Amino acid sequence: MSEENYNETLRWPTNLDRDGIVRRLVHVRDLAKARSLAEVAARFDGVESMTGPQIGASVIAALTWLQDKPEHRELAAPLEMVAMNLKNLK
Repeated sequence: MSEENYNETLRWPTNLDRDGIVRRLVHVRDLAKARSLAEVAARFDGVESMTGPQIGASVIAALTWLQDKPEHRELAAPLEMVAMNLKNLK
């Protein structure tokens, strides 16, 4: 776990701006590719140029897909944090 995320919980979330959100989603995309989870990775292809509503829809769709797959918690946790910060997209 990176030092940035050490004390982060959904109860005490990090306040992410657009760059922070995109950075996390790029990490999720890369991790999903490494785990051969093409369906999740594809949701974040081109995330750097997506609009706020597109990012929000992709995050919610990925979380929905992951909700009954506890073995992929490593992907769900950063997506949950991003979901808490979607209001900050500009």
